[in-house]
Amino acid sequence: MSVPAFFSAHPLSLPSVDRSSVVGTLRAAGCVFAEDEAELLLSAARTPAELATMVERRAGGLPLEHVLGWAEFRGLRIAVDPGVFVPRRRTEFLVGQAVALAGREPVVVDLCCGSGALGAALAASLGPVELHAADIDPAAVRCARRNVADAGGEVHEGDLYDPLPGALRGRVGILLANVPYVPTGEVGLLPAEARVHEARVALDGGADGLDVLRRVTREAPEWLAPGGHLLFETSEQQVPAAVDAVERAGLVARVVEDEELYATVVIGTWSV
Repeated sequence: MSVPAFFSAHPLSLPSVDRSSVVGTLRAAGCVFAEDEAELLLSAARTPAELATMVERRAGGLPLEHVLGWAEFRGLRIAVDPGVFVPRRRTEFLVGQAVALAGREPVVVDLCCGSGALGAALAASLGPVELHAADIDPAAVRCARRNVADAGGEVHEGDLYDPLPGALRGRVGILLANVPYVPTGEVGLLPAEARVHEARVALDGGADGLDVLRRVTREAPEWLAPGGHLLFETSEQQVPAAVDAVERAGLVARVVEDEELYATVVIGTWSV
């Protein structure tokens, strides 16, 4: 590969990199936050050649988090491997709601865990937890195991509740379910960063976007402890149908929103 224009005549020294040229390359590729991204790439690269590769991959449309190998989420650096769903900043609101609801040393399950960001962030905020996570995507499972290791969490590979230990039934205080909720017909309208570079299973929620959610809510009462909570994101338009699914399962539903983050979270409480 030829040396890109953003290097000076001294290619072996990172200080010789022309930062403005890196910014210009990213901006020309359509990166809205080109200056911030340039700083991250410059700080992450160990050699000019590595930086050149990273800039090329980012300018080619790879998500910044996949280029860096991590995403910031509630102050943590969450490892994000190629193809794994990138945790969204708006989902920090969901974790904050879970923190407020959790008791001491709760049993936590993170379904459709992706990178494991939600469970890891919750554990980091609460301290000791019994943490289990599950995902159907083997790449996500491998990634999540790295992210929940510090919390002593276990990550299980399989479809929703299927791989969870039976001993968790009736004991879960916080059930996080970051389910896919994009309607099948709208997946093609997503930004290329998601549509091309993230697993479809992490995005496609079926005809109306709520197929996976309905499966989660139906079985939730079997796993929740009395007073336990199910939390998930949805779109504003999907709220009525999502609340209906929660209530049909016998849970008490409420909706909380954060306008600044464009986040809508439904909370279902198992009140018996």
